[in-house]
Amino acid sequence: MKNSCKEILMDKGLKNTRHRERILEVFKKSDRPLTAEEIFLILKSNSENSCLSTVYRTVEVFEAKGLVLKSNSIDDGKARFEFNTKEHKHHVICTRCHQIIFINECPFSEFEKKLKDKIDFDITGHKFEIYGYCKECQDQ
Repeated sequence: MKNSCKEILMDKGLKNTRHRERILEVFKKSDRPLTAEEIFLILKSNSENSCLSTVYRTVEVFEAKGLVLKSNSIDDGKARFEFNTKEHKHHVICTRCHQIIFINECPFSEFEKKLKDKIDFDITGHKFEIYGYCKECQDQ
């Protein structure tokens, strides 16, 4: 992973602004996908002067440039975004408390190889999410 946010933005052909840099820093430091509202609140708690619409626009630009990955998966209807580290990962998501647990195993490795051979399709990636209730929410 590149060291600085400035380098990452330049590499994607994006203008380096303070807002973009700060939002990218939030993504890089997060260990879970975030909503635009959560990013806004993190910035605000760090005394960053930003508005929610700027966060939304920036996140959309980041998604279009492949800097972040989007997930619309949780029942609350809010899109969540995470920094695209290019690392292979999957999620188990609690639909009640929205806890996100990363799983390292991938059931699709062999399937991808078969698809490549069978239909000559160059797979560049995939995303896998499982929904349900975590242990704490099952007990409620």
